[in-house]
Amino acid sequence: MTAFEQLPDSTRLWIYQSNRELTDTELVQINDQLVHFTTQWVSHARSLRAFGQVFHRRFIVLMVDESQSGASGCSIDSSVHFVRSLEGQYGITLFDRMNFAYEENGAVKTAAKPQFAELYAAGAIGDQTLVFDNLVKTKGDFVRAWRKPLSESWHKRFV
Repeated sequence: MTAFEQLPDSTRLWIYQSNRELTDTELVQINDQLVHFTTQWVSHARSLRAFGQVFHRRFIVLMVDESQSGASGCSIDSSVHFVRSLEGQYGITLFDRMNFAYEENGAVKTAAKPQFAELYAAGAIGDQTLVFDNLVKTKGDFVRAWRKPLSESWHKRFV
């Protein structure tokens, strides 16, 4: 059973979407840095049961099982600092919430909010297009509802 599978559905998570697909080298390096960060991540001097991984070469996901020890303000700040450092190291943007991700022919594509609306108006994407809801809060929601049809997502209000 993987570390991801061992975490309960109630595990808290944060998703950071890259503005571009990561290269093979970047993917390996960032996943290694995520392992290092999550194994040393603490809250009030207590180790956190945490996990981090890049999904679809574009989404950095951090998870904390708060059933043993909750993520404090300081520990969350340290994770934000870590993610910001990845932005600088790799020349990527990870905090732009108005850059929407969707699937097209099995590939993950992104579009800024205005372009996303234009794609919808032109019929290039539609209500059944799968979008990534990076606002999900738990591992259970991540597994069940991270990818969903546009018609069922908060993205719909922007088209």
